[in-house]
Amino acid sequence: VKDFLLKPFDVDTLITAIKREDKIQKVKQTALKTNKKPKKLNAFLGSSDELKKALNIADKASKTDASILLLGESGVGKELFASYIHKNSLRLKKPFVAINMAAIPENLIESELFGFEKGAFTDASEAKAGQFELANGGTLFLDEIAEMPYSVQAKLLRALQEKEIRRLGSPKVIKIDIRVISATNANLTDKIKDGEFREDLYYRLNTIPLHIPSLKERKDEILQIAEKTLEANCNKYNFEQKFFSQDAQKQLLSYSWPGNIREL
Repeated sequence: VKDFLLKPFDVDTLITAIKREDKIQKVKQTALKTNKKPKKLNAFLGSSDELKKALNIADKASKTDASILLLGESGVGKELFASYIHKNSLRLKKPFVAINMAAIPENLIESELFGFEKGAFTDASEAKAGQFELANGGTLFLDEIAEMPYSVQAKLLRALQEKEIRRLGSPKVIKIDIRVISATNANLTDKIKDGEFREDLYYRLNTIPLHIPSLKERKDEILQIAEKTLEANCNKYNFEQKFFSQDAQKQLLSYSWPGNIREL
């Protein structure tokens, strides 16, 4: 109940009540608009100046559909960055599909990416959608992109340029709408010089390059990540809460962490 007027009511009282309700509604609408502002979804366990700089670029890039190339040592959290960009983009309600080029046998990469029709090859007993189709409308993350066979790179380039794919063994073209994020710890410039990576594909993937600093450049995060991981494991295994001694903390901070966050 907003107002209660006794009959016969005075017209001025009614007008005052209407004005009061109008003000209330305007305040509500302002509050709703403020609450609708999307919150940043952040799965990082620590924070540092170097991480903030990288995330600042990621925040700006996430609002676009531009291809992003994540660069950095192995274990720095490239897939976490890719997921962060997707979750803070306009595509967040659509699929996020991650595929590691180094984990797929060379002869299966093409069918894994683009899919195939029944009978396309000996073992194709039924049709299967590829990762491009599964990611349609969302984000496709291609990890270890430097490991992609040269023969498949031209097909990837065409898919990105034409925004369409064709399953193996099918004459039908499938339109796609995806955002591609790729990652590598290799030097793609050297790969291009050695004839192992297409220069035109490199420029297509490298619209926005984002270098992710190593853990030794983000030392402020070491204890934060270690403590949160320790707490999570104590909760997981029903252990009494444990803590790092001063000596353990010194050891953690003095180590070089060549395997980065994955090693930690």
